[in-house]
Amino acid sequence: MKPTPTGRVITTSTGTDLVIERHFKAPIEDVWTSVTASESTARWIGAWSGEPGPGKTVSFRMGFEGDVPASNVLIEVCDAPHRLVVSMKDDHGEWHLELTLAAIGQTTTLTFTQHLKDTKGVGDTGPGWEYYLDMLVASREGKPLPDFNDYYPAQKEHFVQQLVK
Repeated sequence: MKPTPTGRVITTSTGTDLVIERHFKAPIEDVWTSVTASESTARWIGAWSGEPGPGKTVSFRMGFEGDVPASNVLIEVCDAPHRLVVSMKDDHGEWHLELTLAAIGQTTTLTFTQHLKDTKGVGDTGPGWEYYLDMLVASREGKPLPDFNDYYPAQKEHFVQQLVK
């Protein structure tokens, strides 16, 4: 069964954002560890090394993109366990990413936001982020990791169509 895209492309007062949510039956601190500890991020997106903290830069290597070089990631905001804002530049462009976590009862909601510099690549990046966030879900649940070919190009139109509204 092909995954259903959930991401939204929204206009904000500062530009355009790509927003995707995932929900976890887990304490907020546990989900925070999954998205910030290198040994955890290595299971679903890639590992990082260096000394973390606001205003500091770590080295990050995508774990599921083949043999790509590491990128420097600037940690702009780290308000554990609620908010992480990072930025980086690589061969594919500039990335300004924000993760926020909120807990209600036993459910933690992760909201992933990519603050877009422009919208021309949203049909490519949207499916990629859906894939990686589903990788996070699968890695936390001990399930087989999804296949990127189920996301792209099948989900491309979902994101492109949101730009023509």
